[in-house]
Amino acid sequence: MVMFAEALERLPHEPEPVHNSEYSERQGKLFSHFSSGDLFILPAPHEATHSNDVNYRYRTSSDFMYLTGWTEPEAVFVGRFDKESETWISSMFVQPKNTLMEIWEGRRPGLEGALANYPIDEAYSIDELREKLNDFLVDTKRVFLRTGVIDDIDDLVTQAIQRRDRNRQHFGSGPIGIEDPSPFLAELRLIKSSSEISQMRYAAQVSSLAHELAMRLQQPSLNERHLQSIIEGFFTYANCSGWSYPSIVGCGENATILHYRANNAPCKDGDVVLIDAGSEYRGYAADITRSWPVSGNFTEAQRSLYQIVLDSQKAAIEQCVAGNSYTAPHEAARRVLAQGLIDLGIIEQSLDDSLDLETGELRKWYMHNTSHWIGLDVHDVGIYKPDGNPRLLEPGMVLTIEPGLYFGAWRPDVDCPPKYADIGIRIEDDVLITENGPDVLTKDCPKEINELESIIGQGI
Repeated sequence: MVMFAEALERLPHEPEPVHNSEYSERQGKLFSHFSSGDLFILPAPHEATHSNDVNYRYRTSSDFMYLTGWTEPEAVFVGRFDKESETWISSMFVQPKNTLMEIWEGRRPGLEGALANYPIDEAYSIDELREKLNDFLVDTKRVFLRTGVIDDIDDLVTQAIQRRDRNRQHFGSGPIGIEDPSPFLAELRLIKSSSEISQMRYAAQVSSLAHELAMRLQQPSLNERHLQSIIEGFFTYANCSGWSYPSIVGCGENATILHYRANNAPCKDGDVVLIDAGSEYRGYAADITRSWPVSGNFTEAQRSLYQIVLDSQKAAIEQCVAGNSYTAPHEAARRVLAQGLIDLGIIEQSLDDSLDLETGELRKWYMHNTSHWIGLDVHDVGIYKPDGNPRLLEPGMVLTIEPGLYFGAWRPDVDCPPKYADIGIRIEDDVLITENGPDVLTKDCPKEINELESIIGQGI
């Protein structure tokens, strides 16, 4: 606890939460894509059972948080056009106050809290959902609903579309189709506002410091789970909700497994440990990967591979410029990685040949993309090639830059050079696109070789 408290002093003050006016603005932008005969329905997912009467920790959908800020389970957000006022009405169906349930599970905002503190016009009990939705559907022509979340809502809308009653025959009332609103929401979420960036920057700062703590407390006696507990413990201590994705902590050959999950092996002197871990703050994700020698000093082979990955990452970050193609960072990283392996004699092809996606040797050692969007989801929404061509980067987009090299001697599909056997290295940062070039949100996390060797195992 002392080390966490000392580390916490290095963090800036937490940012202000996203204001209700911004949520309302987001709703307005979404509704602008719809017409007066449309109905928008966004259900929050149900809680999931862990075992018997114990549920997993609840997290609502990112779209629900994006539009409302509401995080409680058993909720549905509805947007409909009111013909009398000629405005869009935002409604939310939530769990009502219930003293007995609140004694057991905690206080509920209820209808009163939802209406008073959230960006909505109307609040209803979740128990009224079926009745109210049926009323809303009568005046609806098209329903915007992402199906597959709540079966009861899917069935209700389908029944309304299939219904052949007198009102439909006389007046043509009732919906005639369902459309998925996800593409509209994805485009809105792709460009981050200043308040969103503030939340993401704080998550990045917490995550950077958590990785540094693990570096400083690294000892050969620790196993993967010890390092995981240091990092994830600090996430919670720094007032984050926890991790934004299950942490990857792999030592030795485990570092060559891209999404290693066990996190239970010893970290031996001579191993490189790869940690891919990020916190979640008010729903927003950070995503950092760092790799370092358990002993505190790189071997010659580890150092040479690490420097290639670091150089490739820096080259990719330089391409994170507004107007560049989304694929520009990946292309830059691949060229540096390939040339580095050619210089080491690991790849014997020419540079151009080594980059060929079918026959190039680089794909043996680097088999994933360099980037993905990040935001409310760690692999955030937004189409990468909307017209079949790579999207151009714009200010407000945030993406990861994470090249790596993986020399798993356990793999039967490659002949791994013995000198580099079981070395896995990935370096990942979160980068905001701005009008003035790349802004690395995770820049506080050490990654230079001299930085790492000076702090690994040195305590705080």
